[in-house]
Amino acid sequence: MFAVIKTGGKQYRVAANDLLKIEKLEAKVGDIVEIGNVLAHGEGENVTFGAPFVDGALVTAEVVEQGKNRTVIAFKKRRRQNSRRKIGHRQLLTTVRIAEILLGGAKPSKKAAAKPEAKAEAKAEVAAEAKAEAAAKEPKAKKETKAEAAAGEEAKAAPLFKAPKGEPDDLTVIKGIGPVAAKDLAEQGIITFAQLAKLTDKDVAKIDEHMPFSADQIKDWREQAKELAKK
Repeated sequence: MFAVIKTGGKQYRVAANDLLKIEKLEAKVGDIVEIGNVLAHGEGENVTFGAPFVDGALVTAEVVEQGKNRTVIAFKKRRRQNSRRKIGHRQLLTTVRIAEILLGGAKPSKKAAAKPEAKAEAKAEVAAEAKAEAAAKEPKAKKETKAEAAAGEEAKAAPLFKAPKGEPDDLTVIKGIGPVAAKDLAEQGIITFAQLAKLTDKDVAKIDEHMPFSADQIKDWREQAKELAKK
């Protein structure tokens, strides 16, 4: 006999004693879990389909192992934007062995583990109690004043460099710097050829981290700025 079950948003065709890796279930190794979402069951050519699930059908499985899948890397790069984003995801998996396929409301021969929802609620209650106890013991934190908050916001918005006095240079003369890039540099305090020419490798790394320009771009602008600063 086989059954088609749904768990973790995926469907699996299973039979007794099958080993199966599914999305993580809140259960310990050795626990018996119940999967009530049975889409179909059958034996040979005799198959019964549910609408969407078969009434009274149940599949039980024993948790064999809790582990993780291989890491999947998602990398995105936009042309001419110097934008790169790298995200890794490693799915948590539970390995189970199918124990029984039960029909007509039959009861499993082994007791199932507590439902994940009940465990989650119990953990939440324990965490809330611990948090309340800790809050009662610790003195109340000093509230941040409006002046301190304003100072913090001002510090966050501070430019990377201090702009020199005098007339700014037309940075768009440098190949690769357009009006938008020149405006972004001015907002960070870079307004002259001399400033660009004197950028250190540490400054270049700081700009690369906080602005949408690559280190290679900035170093190229620095070389061009050295020539323009001499004029």
